[in-house]
Formats: sequence, C-alpha cells, structure tokens
Amino acid sequence: MAILPIRRAGDPVLREKARRVRTVDSSVRKLVEDMWETMYDAPGVGLAAPQIGVPLRVVVIEVPDHPRVALVNPEIVKRSGTRQVDEGCLSVPGFRGEIVRSVKVLAKGVDVYTGKEVRVKAENDLMAEALEHEIDHVNGILYIDYLPGPDALIPLGDAPEVRP
Repeated sequence: MAILPIRRAGDPVLREKARRVRTVDSSVRKLVEDMWETMYDAPGVGLAAPQIGVPLRVVVIEVPDHPRVALVNPEIVKRSGTRQVDEGCLSVPGFRGEIVRSVKVLAKGVDVYTGKEVRVKAENDLMAEALEHEIDHVNGILYIDYLPGPDALIPLGDAPEVRP
C-alpha cells in the first residue's frame, strides 16, 4: 500500500469524467488499498480515484455508523429532499462551504472485494453527503461548483476538519 499525493483544485484530472472500470482485478483492488491508506493519512472520510490522479470511476468512503464501502462504477440511483451542509474536500484544503445536498441517497456500484453489485442507502447523515460528494468527483464535479462564487468559500480555522 502507498500514500499517494492528493490532487488539488486546478488539476485537470479533477474536471474529467472518469472512465468506467471494465474488470475488477488485482490492479483495481491495489488502487483501492492505496486509496484507503491515502484517505486515512489525509485524514478524510472519502476519496475518489481522480483525487489521486487516476481517472477511473472508483470511490472509497468510511463514516461513523456505516460499514466502509469501496465502489467501482458508482452512480446515484435515487435522491430526494434537500438540506444545507457544511462541506469541505481534500482537494480544496483549508476551506469549506455551505451547499445543498440531498436528504436521502441511494447509490449503486460494484463491490471491489466481491465483484457483485451493491446498493448503499443513506439518509440525513454524513454517508449521504459523502456518496454524493465522491460520485460528483468521478463526474468531474467539485463541491465548490455548487457555491454562488469564490467569496462563498470559508477559510478553515486552526482546527483540522475531517470531511469527504
């Protein structure tokens, strides 16, 4: 396993729509292991492959009160409701912003360890936010795209924040 550099806003790979993974093999599982290690080191609760410069549709998420998930080719199946969240991103360090996310989220993808399709449900919690956030990443979208402008970015204080 390896801790890899996290790409920052401005890096073109973060704006590309990531490619679908055709086969879940040992190279994809190795990528996921590196993503876990990188995410924990950051520290964060989610990471998408484009954030480490790999333009593939792969995400990892671990938040309290949910099992950790590593999804290949993830997509949002259904979402409903809206809520205001205070969000940050490992690719936009030192800032946060208030954006609108869904209350309920249902996502699907291929489990990297079993190779089977799985569905992940979340409601009104950090998992719902992280699912939308990380799946946005594989679609070339950053949370800052939902802000009305750069003035809406709020600098973080001295306290570190763990966010998707």
